[in-house]
Amino acid sequence: MRITVDIPDALYRELRIKAAAEKCSVAELILRGVRVEPSLDSSKRGRRVVLPLIRSKRPGTLDIDNSKIAELVPFP
Repeated sequence: MRITVDIPDALYRELRIKAAAEKCSVAELILRGVRVEPSLDSSKRGRRVVLPLIRSKRPGTLDIDNSKIAELVPFP
């Protein structure tokens, strides 16, 4: 199947440079990306990261180093 896609000039230049470096065509690079996209797990995209909180009795004055972090935060 043949389709038409508008690619910004700057991006197309990057694609041409990468294709030349990999000794393939721009079309092959684009197809490689199109083949990978459907297999990506969409549930992992945009997932919110929850960071551990270390509470302090006096906020802004917590003096902590790596050993204290290892004691306070459970690592798998």
